[in-house]
Amino acid sequence: MSRERLIEMTRHSIEHAKAGTLEQEPDVFRVPASNYTDPERWRREMDGIFKRLPLVLATTAELREPGSYKAMQVLGVPVLIARAPDGALRTFVNMCSHRGAVIMPEGNGKARRFICPYHAWTYDEKGALVGILSAKDFGEVDKSCLGLTALPVAERAGLVWVCVDPESKLDIDTFLCGYDEMLAHFGFADWHVVSRRQVDGPNWKIAYDGYLDLYHLPILHKDTFGPNFPNQAHYYAWGPHQRVSSPHPGLVALADQPEDAWPETVLTGGVWTIFPHVSIATFDVGGRGVLLSQLFPGETPLSSVTVQTYLMAEEPSDEQREAAEKQVDLLEYVVREEDYATGLRQQRALLTGVRKELLFGRNEGGGHRFHRWVERLIAASDDELAGLFEAGESAIVPR
Repeated sequence: MSRERLIEMTRHSIEHAKAGTLEQEPDVFRVPASNYTDPERWRREMDGIFKRLPLVLATTAELREPGSYKAMQVLGVPVLIARAPDGALRTFVNMCSHRGAVIMPEGNGKARRFICPYHAWTYDEKGALVGILSAKDFGEVDKSCLGLTALPVAERAGLVWVCVDPESKLDIDTFLCGYDEMLAHFGFADWHVVSRRQVDGPNWKIAYDGYLDLYHLPILHKDTFGPNFPNQAHYYAWGPHQRVSSPHPGLVALADQPEDAWPETVLTGGVWTIFPHVSIATFDVGGRGVLLSQLFPGETPLSSVTVQTYLMAEEPSDEQREAAEKQVDLLEYVVREEDYATGLRQQRALLTGVRKELLFGRNEGGGHRFHRWVERLIAASDDELAGLFEAGESAIVPR
């Protein structure tokens, strides 16, 4: 069924490419300019979205081996993701139960035990407290009540989702709205990490707007890769998650081939966004690859950090790795010096208060849907959260 949906979307783009037409929204959409800069608004987004929803914090490729772990800071919460010997993934607040020290340093590694660097309290791969230094001198405590605080975690389609709220009750499958079935066509569980970069940027929504926008490609990126891409986009939704693709004239040739022979590389082309903070852009440089961008809000409304991870479907040769690194160099430059530099100037201009609202055209439907979901989520109570996703848009071809 999911491949049929990929074919349906491709067929839809071919029809529009032949006709020279484009799906459009009924009207222009308006967003208050203050939504990007207001501190109170930003705090509502952090509490109502980033601290309540599952976030993509890792790939299976980073945590494939038993004993592997990844430690990171997410919205000020120290997070530890670990692959147990039985293959299960577990995630914890990376904080010792003794005095709150951070246990594992940020980054990836392998460990059979997690030992606090402050007083050497020791935890196993299940987060259980298994060792107290000089226990006879410490005093009586119930070790079974002093394990690491677990966080909700789920592994789907070679990606790892974690919720930084240990009390979250939002079911991952409800949240994904079937989107993981589409992402599974990439086969990310068997892919390989080639490169990782980090880029500082503007307000998280300014940055995310760009991931949903093909309209700017031949203009902002005119001196890099923009001239190779059309500025028209079609958007397909699974709840708040969206695929962005183009009715590219190059697709027309597929119409003469049997649909069951259409290659997965074409069927999965474009940009796949995972709400609220991930973009997966497809490339074919020295082999099939993607740039997975994880966008995290910074410490203020006016900052963000994006982690760019380049993955390839096959283990690259030295020559392929060199070509991929050059591609990543270009992508890092484009995001840092073109996208985010523009976004930083944009938010400085917005701070003047001269413009009261920003516009998303009829051809920018991804932005319409993204901002509507932001509004729904910050207005929803915890009890209403699951119902929003259950009632969300499904994977249908637009009008």
